[in-house]
Amino acid sequence: MKDLKYLAAFSIPLLAVLGLYFKGIYVYLVPIYAFVLLPVFEMSFPIDDTNLETEEVANKLKNKLFDWLLYLNLPIVYGLLFLNLKTVASQNLETYEIVGLVISLGIVLAINGINVAHELGHRQRSNARFLGKALLLPSLYMHFYIEHNFGHHLHAATPEDPATAKYNQSVYSFWFTSTIRQYLKSWKIQKKLLNNNNKSFFSVKNDMFWFTIIQISYLVIVYLLFSSSGLFFALASAIVGFILLETVNYIEHYGLLRLKTKSGRYERVKKIHSWNSNHIIGRIVLYELTRHSDHHYKTTKKYQILDCHKESPQMPYGYPTSMLISLFPPLWFKIMNKRVPKEMLTTL
Repeated sequence: MKDLKYLAAFSIPLLAVLGLYFKGIYVYLVPIYAFVLLPVFEMSFPIDDTNLETEEVANKLKNKLFDWLLYLNLPIVYGLLFLNLKTVASQNLETYEIVGLVISLGIVLAINGINVAHELGHRQRSNARFLGKALLLPSLYMHFYIEHNFGHHLHAATPEDPATAKYNQSVYSFWFTSTIRQYLKSWKIQKKLLNNNNKSFFSVKNDMFWFTIIQISYLVIVYLLFSSSGLFFALASAIVGFILLETVNYIEHYGLLRLKTKSGRYERVKKIHSWNSNHIIGRIVLYELTRHSDHHYKTTKKYQILDCHKESPQMPYGYPTSMLISLFPPLWFKIMNKRVPKEMLTTL
């Protein structure tokens, strides 16, 4: 029964449905839950830094429940997207209600969309990766698949990585640098991948072309079905979704840098190059994303068997709380700067 704990991830879309149904002030149920109640819950529950035994790992890898818990997010995300678009296009809502619905759907797109897409994007089976890309579509962030898998995991914790926040860089600055640099770098990575396979830049194997066409087609369909109000809503929700992703990127590697070896190359990615959090609520709601150190150490490892490593830098709070704190740069710097390993500061 304890394996069903990850059903908690569906509490966010459930509250989004309730907010959409009741409207009024209830449209803010999701942001209040995600960034007020969850942080309170995180500080109320004990930290769990235990790891699974070998036999438990084998059993969890055989259990298909963990995969289906991810797959189920696809109809949930798209169903909620459709209901929101239909409501916005057909009903006369107050401005504050539209804002609340945008934020609520954006949070769903980030947690049940991009976050799950991130997990599926690392799977070896092509159908799982396909579902992952489909979950990136509503956030207009399909290029994340290329940059994250072929860029970020190679360059994480180096200045070359757009998704690694610099020491003393504010989250607001990071939103712009990471978003722009990741998109541009996705095209560079795509070109390199095509060259390695002796394919032309204009080849049908150019995924970045297809991502662009698919995303534009998605927006056109939204406009045709739900008019300009639906298009605006879809765009605004997508922005909220990928801004939340970038906020997570910000806290995952903030200030951490790989040292250079005598040869001038960066040392390999270690367990010390990502911030880890064992706060149980964030772990469950985010499908163990908070055990990010082990994810980078062993990229193909599935979420249900990720470990905690004692040598990994530990966040004092869970991810939902840390995301909230990052919005206040002076407070974030005061809490986190002293936790960045001193040897990493010498590379600045």
